[in-house]
Amino acid sequence: MKDTLKKILLIQPTPYDQYGNLVKKNRLYFVGLALPLLAALTPDDIDVELCYETIEDVPFDTDADLIGISSMGHAVMRTIDIAKKFRELGKTVVLGGYMVSLMPEEALKYGDSVMIGDSEETWGEMIEDFKNGQLKKIYRKKLTELKTPLPRYELLLDKKIGNFLPVQAGRGCPKTCSFCSIYCLYQGQYLQREVSEVIRDIKKIKELGFQQFLLLDDNIFSDRDYAVRLCAEIKKLKMKWMTQCSIDIAGDEELLDIIASSGCYVLSFGLESISKESLLGMSKAWADPAKYPEQIKIIRKHGIDISTEMVIGAEGDTLESIRETAQFIEENHIAVPRFYILTPIPGTKYWEEMKQQNRIYNTDMYSYNSCEAVHIPKNMTPEELTKAYWDLYNDVYSIKCILKRTLFTRSLLRRPFQTFFYFFVNLYYRKQIKHGIVPNII
Repeated sequence: MKDTLKKILLIQPTPYDQYGNLVKKNRLYFVGLALPLLAALTPDDIDVELCYETIEDVPFDTDADLIGISSMGHAVMRTIDIAKKFRELGKTVVLGGYMVSLMPEEALKYGDSVMIGDSEETWGEMIEDFKNGQLKKIYRKKLTELKTPLPRYELLLDKKIGNFLPVQAGRGCPKTCSFCSIYCLYQGQYLQREVSEVIRDIKKIKELGFQQFLLLDDNIFSDRDYAVRLCAEIKKLKMKWMTQCSIDIAGDEELLDIIASSGCYVLSFGLESISKESLLGMSKAWADPAKYPEQIKIIRKHGIDISTEMVIGAEGDTLESIRETAQFIEENHIAVPRFYILTPIPGTKYWEEMKQQNRIYNTDMYSYNSCEAVHIPKNMTPEELTKAYWDLYNDVYSIKCILKRTLFTRSLLRRPFQTFFYFFVNLYYRKQIKHGIVPNII
C-alpha cells in the first residue's frame, strides 16, 4: 500500500569480541558517515532514527516500518543476528555496506533486500518501491559523479560521541592493493566531490559547535590540485582536521606545508608491512619500507602527527619480522599504531589467490575478525601467526613502549595537550587489548 512508510531505523552494529560479547564503549569517537548520509537521502516526510550499537542498545521494540543495517568488517556476524531478530518481529530489513556489497547473494539469506555499492542513486528508489509493495531483492547503480546532500549531523548530537565529525571528500582509491575491499568494489575508480560541497559540510559541523573534523577519503592527496584548492578553503575556517593518505606524500614537502597550515594535525597511513616481499604480494610495490623512517621524519617535521595501520601474515612475513615490526613502531615513535592479521575477505583478489592455492585455513567467513589467522601463511602456521599477532599488540602497548612512543618525544614540548591525549588513548587501548579487544573502534 502506497504512503505507509512513516519511519526508518538505521543501525551500525558493533562487533562481538573473541568471547562472544558485544563490544561496548562509553564514547564513540570515529562516527560512521553512512547513517546520517542515508538519513539525508530519505524524503522529509519520513522519520529517521539512527542507532550506533557500540554506544547504545538496538531498539528492537521500534515502531519503524523499515530497518536498514550496515555491515562493516568483523561486525558482520552481529549484522546477521540483528537482521534475523527484526525479521522474526515481522520487520522488513535492508542490508548495505561493503561486506554486503562483496557478498550480496549471501547477504540475501538474512535480509529482504540488499544495497550494493553506493546508495546515492538507489536509496530513494528503494524507499518508493517499499511504499508501493514492490521491493526488489537487489539495488545497484554505479556512480559516475559523487554529489551528496548535507548529512543530517544533527541526529548525532544527543549521542555519546567524540569532539569531531566526519566529512567526505572522495570515494574509492586509485591504488590497486589486492587485499583491499575498496579496490575490489571500485576497481581503481576514484570520485571526488566539489570543493564547495565539502566546505558546506565542514561549515555545518562548525555551526554545530565542533572545532575538528575527520576528512574521509582513501587517498585525498593523489590529486594534488584538488588537495591544494580544498586546503585553501579549509584554512579560512580555522579548524583542526585529520585524514588518511599514502606515505609517499612525504615526497612533496610543499604540499605538506599547505596541509599543515590549513589545520591538519594527524595523518593516518596504511604502511601494511616492513617487508618488501610482503608489499609485493599485496600489489603494493610502489611502497618502500626502507624509506618509511625517513618519510615519517619528514612528515613530522611539518608538525603533523602520525597514525599507522599494518597487517601481518603476508608472504614475506616471518616470526622474526613481526617482532621487528614492534621495534619499528617503538623506534619511530608511532603515536597510535593498529594492526590486523591479513585476511582473505571473500570477493577480494586476495581471497581468490588464497583459494586457488588451497591456503584457506578457516572457511567459515562469518568467524573472520582480523585478529585470528584464517589462511595458511608462507612462513609459519596459522596458530603461530595468531599468537605472534597478540604478542605484537602486547609488546607495542606495554607501558615502556607507550611511554617511549608518546611522552618521551619532542612532541611533548611542542604539542603537550595532544601528546597527553595520545598517551591516555594508548592506556585505554592497552586495557582493551588485555581483554582481547583490538583497537578497531574507539
